[in-house]
Amino acid sequence: MKERIMTTIERLRLTVIEGLTDGLINGTTAATRLNLSIRQVKRLKASFVENGHDGLIHGSRGKTGVRKVDINLENNIVKIINDKYHDFGPLMSSEKLHEFHGISLSSETIRAIMIRNHIWKSKKKKRSKYFSWRERRSSYGELQQFDGSYHNWFEGRNPLLPEVCLLASIDDATGRITHAKFDHNESIEASFSFWWEYIIKNGIPGEIYLDKFSTYKINHPMAVDNTELMTQFKRAMNELGVTLISANTPQAKGRIERLFKTLQDRLVKEMRLANINNIEDANIFLKDKFVPWFNSRYAVVAKSNNNCHRTLDISTTAKLSGIFSKHYTRGINNDFTVQYKTKWYQLKQIQPLTVYKTDKVLIEERLNNTIEIKYKDRYLNFFELPEKPLKVNPSPIVLTEHKSNWRPPADHPWRQFSYA
Repeated sequence: MKERIMTTIERLRLTVIEGLTDGLINGTTAATRLNLSIRQVKRLKASFVENGHDGLIHGSRGKTGVRKVDINLENNIVKIINDKYHDFGPLMSSEKLHEFHGISLSSETIRAIMIRNHIWKSKKKKRSKYFSWRERRSSYGELQQFDGSYHNWFEGRNPLLPEVCLLASIDDATGRITHAKFDHNESIEASFSFWWEYIIKNGIPGEIYLDKFSTYKINHPMAVDNTELMTQFKRAMNELGVTLISANTPQAKGRIERLFKTLQDRLVKEMRLANINNIEDANIFLKDKFVPWFNSRYAVVAKSNNNCHRTLDISTTAKLSGIFSKHYTRGINNDFTVQYKTKWYQLKQIQPLTVYKTDKVLIEERLNNTIEIKYKDRYLNFFELPEKPLKVNPSPIVLTEHKSNWRPPADHPWRQFSYA
């Protein structure tokens, strides 16, 4: 029989129980010394009388635990993880082992196996700064947290796309990903396209929480009061009646920041398994698979059943292409031409309203790179000129019958006039 070494506490119990068995002390004294109940002391004495020293040693010592993973199974798990999931975390590894290999073990068991085999290293919890808690909004659609994340999402599988941007919005009340889309950058065009698709799908949200990136807000002391300094994004949201809230720190919009931390780990690996290496396939994967899975797993129930998204009416839907375009002001020249980005546009003679020279018109540069010219909420008729128009002398305000270089004759009454 294999020898079992007694612990310090068990040796103390041996001394006291031997004294109790030999009649040197009574049960009350033994219970006091061992800090146990009298009933437990009686059990220890009976076990000692029956089994000797082994009766005071814990019965589970030296036995294989009922939850211990078989060594062959553990070796198989280690081999699978090293071959296919070498950079996966314990939770995601346990999910993939269950999904693709039929191995159903808890994430904590997988974590222990990975740490034991030097695949995973436990992280020390950092001391975080203090940030006051903010309660979730009560209704779905009341507040959307929005941001973009530049990352090597395709892990170098596409040399033409070393780093792209993932734009995403998450609902504050439920934690649902309301929309996500890959694009080349976080430009105003990409943001406009993102929110156009969002509004068509979900409706118009109440508020948007975002950072102070220049696409969304100009960090200028005059920007609060000077409407000329409002960015295109804020102007578009104002037209839709959406309130923008600018976050001073990343922690202020922590829900979207934590989402990107999760996506940079999990989404990258999911796209690797699906062999996705371009923006088009990635957006399809997001829409059809990943976002529905994420929402079913991590979304919570809002306090209120209300949906605060405003439904699009026919009038607003027709205006979306104009709202989500870049707006610039230009003046009408004397020949009723308008210049924009080195191109010249001639206004037609027939217009929906009266237009005068030097009037200020609004240029709308659409997302499809076409333009529209707007004046007093009406779109003007125009066509593009092939080249810059030649400069012409302005026509006189009042037409006359004589030439501009005409001189009066000698018998003209004006020449007959005298001051004498």
